[in-house]
Amino acid sequence: MRINPLRINPPRNIRLLVAYDGTDFAGWQRQANGVRTVQGEIEAALKKIHKNKVTLIGSGRTDAGVHAAGQTANFYTTIDSMNAGRFIPALNSLLPRDIRILDAAETEPDFHSRFDAKNRTYRYFIITDRQAMPWELRYSWQIRRKPGLDILNSYASILRGEIDCTTFAVPGDKSISRSRYIFNAVFWIESDHLVFEITANAFLWKMVRSITGTLLYYEEKNLSVSDFKKIIESRDRSLAGPTAPCQGLFLWKTEYYGKKSINALN
Repeated sequence: MRINPLRINPPRNIRLLVAYDGTDFAGWQRQANGVRTVQGEIEAALKKIHKNKVTLIGSGRTDAGVHAAGQTANFYTTIDSMNAGRFIPALNSLLPRDIRILDAAETEPDFHSRFDAKNRTYRYFIITDRQAMPWELRYSWQIRRKPGLDILNSYASILRGEIDCTTFAVPGDKSISRSRYIFNAVFWIESDHLVFEITANAFLWKMVRSITGTLLYYEEKNLSVSDFKKIIESRDRSLAGPTAPCQGLFLWKTEYYGKKSINALN
């Protein structure tokens, strides 16, 4: 349900660009059991600034252990005297070190970080065929071989357009529809990491990790591209590969219809 800001003395709508290290969080979304979440920490900081409860809306609900380089969020403020940019240092002074506000701007009164999103981009980082440095293991998945880039991209090329993603739907996913529109999926080498990027209008629960694990699983088995396509079309979860671990995954950016995406990285 959208928040309706159209009332007497309407509040200002502030859009944030947020980055966080998800290692020590139970995900983005506030939870009733009081566990540590990104939304909960930012809302606690906003409450200190406003002296009352403020609800933060995020563009995506990252899972436990998943990071963000470009999470978009928005909230309504009744503080008229504070320039939007001042929320950056104000919030960062109150937030723990594993959350940073990268940008803040006043936006349209009806802007909604989640419902107005055109697409979301995730990146998954993989260390291949070398020993990882200790600090890298918080942000990458280490595998003991060097996968074939060409065959991975041949598989990824199938992930285009409107697709029933039931094959990649983990048990417990409550989505009414499992069809998603995937704009792009591609692997490349960046420095000494294998990077997988995927952009879609939305994602099922753990869908990116399921796709990543499945692509690498069948690449190792040297499955043909046509057979990989049949696995997707089967809509059979039992044919998917193992789900990749959480620490390599980043919510990279969110783009919006008719509005410029705010992304500090590219």
